[in-house]
Amino acid sequence: MASTTESSSNEREPGGPEHGAFTIIHAGLFRTGTASMAKAYRLLGYHAQHGLQDVLGNPWVEIEKAAEATWPALINLPGYTYPFKREDWERIWGDYDVATDLASPFALELVRLYPEAKVVVVEREFETWWPSFREELIARLYQRYSRLRDVVGWNILGIRAGYAMRKVHAGFFGAPEFSMESIERRAKRTYEEYYNKIREAVPLESGRRLEYALGSGWEPLCEFLGKDVPACEFPRLNDRKSHQDSSKAQNKRLVIGALWKIAPLFVLSAAIVTYMYDVTTWRPP
Repeated sequence: MASTTESSSNEREPGGPEHGAFTIIHAGLFRTGTASMAKAYRLLGYHAQHGLQDVLGNPWVEIEKAAEATWPALINLPGYTYPFKREDWERIWGDYDVATDLASPFALELVRLYPEAKVVVVEREFETWWPSFREELIARLYQRYSRLRDVVGWNILGIRAGYAMRKVHAGFFGAPEFSMESIERRAKRTYEEYYNKIREAVPLESGRRLEYALGSGWEPLCEFLGKDVPACEFPRLNDRKSHQDSSKAQNKRLVIGALWKIAPLFVLSAAIVTYMYDVTTWRPP
């Protein structure tokens, strides 16, 4: 029986595989139950990654490079750095058995890189998926002051989340510019093509692919992975409200972290100003 306890972090659960090479490729885009699936994988003993649970700790610079390598057309957009080497994939997710949300746009690359891995496909109807994805991810990338947030995050905290995610989404949707409108025009076609290409790359008759429907519970997933069914209910996490609450908490931590970083500069500046004032206004008795 698999363990039924689960940490809120991306830490390995006891009893999981000893190595980090992908044994499962999760082909389900953001807002398709990725948090619930990540927890389910952990309950089954796998070392599963879910990016939202460690936004400050994700390797954003490497993810940005991965986006540039996967979608070369990004070279025509601002901020292109240099090509991503294939072996660098291991530096991003080499310690995990499965990665969900952040890895999902790269699923086709990972299928080619790990030909023995099993593939779990999770798809929602586009008409219900797109409003959630647009509001919770794309709109946040292009909302007012998002650029200022990214500048503060990178130059003070060393976090390139905004820069990386803009490139991931622009590359994935084939957008010729960094804008929400450009992505929206291509959303439905790209969404359908993504799942079609995954299914073409991993035919059902190969035995490597599971079409998992959200709400199906443990049985189809455990049968596919050769795991015992846990005694607990299948996780249900990260609905729209909880996702919003989590995003607010992450932004709060970002602000607090930035303030802690720059507070010494303010103290030093105040001390210098005070000293200079005393020096310039001092008169001998």
